[in-house]
Amino acid sequence: MCNGYTHRQICLMNQLRKLWGQHVYWTRFFIISTAEGLADLKPVTDRLLENPEDFAKLLAPVYGAKTACRFKELLTEHLQIGGELVGAAKNGETGRADSLRGQWYRNADEIAAFLASVNRCWQESKWKDMLYSHLKMTEKEAELRLKGNYAADIQIFGSIEEEAFKMADYMFCGIVKQGGCF
Repeated sequence: MCNGYTHRQICLMNQLRKLWGQHVYWTRFFIISTAEGLADLKPVTDRLLENPEDFAKLLAPVYGAKTACRFKELLTEHLQIGGELVGAAKNGETGRADSLRGQWYRNADEIAAFLASVNRCWQESKWKDMLYSHLKMTEKEAELRLKGNYAADIQIFGSIEEEAFKMADYMFCGIVKQGGCF
């Protein structure tokens, strides 16, 4: 035991931080590949879309396969909408971008409500705040990259990474407080 956590709990914390980190890192790589028209866009997209499956594998032993699968579906939708939004922004499709942004925030609402429904220690409002912040910063990151403002793009990514680890820690604490098999 370390600081009151068991070895299994520390492993869970590390896995959640890794997955949320990978979520924002691969999103960043996607944004860069899209903005710059890089030839690696397909493999980067494929790798990004593995992230929801990785979350599902981690969460299935705690919440069951059905719940893990639903989270995977919602997170996949989050990534797909975000990807389309970056593409619309790159192509100057303002109306389409506005529509996709609305879908993206509705998806965040669904994720927040879903997570709050599966763990009594997770507050829907807290998840919504973190997810909205994540969306706002990620869209700003893409906007800055598309405009070629690389220094600001890199700077905002630091905040995105920090937010990802807050989400990981919140998820971890909720699982541990709920007593999920740890």
